[in-house]
Amino acid sequence: MTFAQFAVKNALRNPRRSLLTVLSVGVSLLLLTFLISMWRGFYAVPQAPSAVLRILSRHRVGLTAMLPSYYRDKIAALPGVVAVTPLDWVGGRYINDNPENQFGQFATDPYSVFQVYTDWTIDPQQLRDWQRDRTGVAVQRLLAERYGWKLGDRIYLQASTWPADFDLRVRAIYDAPSEWQAILISDKYFTDSVPVMKDRVGIVSLRVATEPQVAQVTQAIDAMFRNAPAPTLSQSEKAFQLYFMAMMGNVKAFIVGIAGAVVFTILLVTGNTMAMAVRERTREVALLKTLGFTRGRILALFLGEGITLALAGGVLGTLGARGLLAGLSASSWGFYFHHMRVTGTEIGMGVVVAALVGAVSTALPSARAARLEIIAGLRHMG
Repeated sequence: MTFAQFAVKNALRNPRRSLLTVLSVGVSLLLLTFLISMWRGFYAVPQAPSAVLRILSRHRVGLTAMLPSYYRDKIAALPGVVAVTPLDWVGGRYINDNPENQFGQFATDPYSVFQVYTDWTIDPQQLRDWQRDRTGVAVQRLLAERYGWKLGDRIYLQASTWPADFDLRVRAIYDAPSEWQAILISDKYFTDSVPVMKDRVGIVSLRVATEPQVAQVTQAIDAMFRNAPAPTLSQSEKAFQLYFMAMMGNVKAFIVGIAGAVVFTILLVTGNTMAMAVRERTREVALLKTLGFTRGRILALFLGEGITLALAGGVLGTLGARGLLAGLSASSWGFYFHHMRVTGTEIGMGVVVAALVGAVSTALPSARAARLEIIAGLRHMG
């Protein structure tokens, strides 16, 4: 029997305790991997080349304050601006208020939205059908598949954010990144249904010609309206998304705090398990020493047991997180998890963290076992 086989066999000598330890570490690593994937999805996923060229301008006060609609024409006249389109949140109630029936709903200009969002694709004939139908709606393909919507189907949105109902017909199905699981309705139909939004707009979305022009145009927009009654705050698409995240609080601090608690939990669980194993096998350790096992060998034996249990839990937890996120992304809750993926990097990080934490938490009990005197160990009754 090799030394590695001996360590694994000892790690499994108490199956119930070993299983509970592995499960505890696995649940902790599942949560840790989930948080790492969340952080990566929000902050580290690179943008598509076309998204880098987009800017969103809103009222400086916040998203609830509106801009005059003529800002759109003024922004379109700036050097470097290729296309401009309005974006207004519709926020109607579809069926009920349950999370599985919530999705993005935006009022926009059917003639310009696909000039700004060039990474979205749509059949030209369907686009013309949508443009001709005042109550028409364009539906993102994943959303259409989720609800089984087809061309010509009716979508009825009840009054929620605005005091108006919207009776819509699916005239187009477009392809867009999964984070844009949204329906698009005509801004003219929206403003006719919500008179308070006449000559007003929530967000002006625009595309510039080249990436170096993003900063220039952003500054030019805000400078142009700095002293206006409705000053603007213009941001890149990525900065706007992070602003949205900031509305929920300090997400980074939350993730770091929970991750720290998870690591501390693994330390306690693995350390407690190894402390019990050493205490129960005190006489066995003394016998091993009489057979010629050195302190280093005893230390390595117990470290190997602890790392084996932690690694088993790490593999279980990281793979479990991968399956969980895949399931959530494919479910009716997919709108909230579409940008999260457990890649090989996250799995590798989780396994390395499990091994390191297993080694650290096992170090103290293992050191005590290695220092045990033979006579004291043979006299031990426990």
